[in-house]
Amino acid sequence: MFDHVKFGVSDYAVSKIFFLKALEPLGVAVVSEGPPTYGVELLGPKSKASLCLYQTEERPAHLHLAFTAENRQQVDAFYRAALEAGGKDNGAPGPRPQYNANYYAAFVIGPDGHNIEAVCQEPEA
Repeated sequence: MFDHVKFGVSDYAVSKIFFLKALEPLGVAVVSEGPPTYGVELLGPKSKASLCLYQTEERPAHLHLAFTAENRQQVDAFYRAALEAGGKDNGAPGPRPQYNANYYAAFVIGPDGHNIEAVCQEPEA
């Protein structure tokens, strides 16, 4: 739905490590990087849309970022990796029938208070 999302973070090094580790199970990797004030661009293997973060002193508003997972195992792996990377639980992996019958997601709070989600909307295998 989007080409890229770019947002400021208060501690570039911590946020970069968090997002790389948390999103590694989804195949996300660095595709370009400049100085912290320019930031880093992250991209998934089958995605055309990228996530970019950069260092700023401004306190950004909280965001809700939802990343597509190919299957429920990736959602589970994202959740574990995100917690290991310092994220805080905001909803363990599981079905969310209030959204739709196949919605399976996990939520964590990232270093700047953003709600980070991995979601699979495919039927259970």
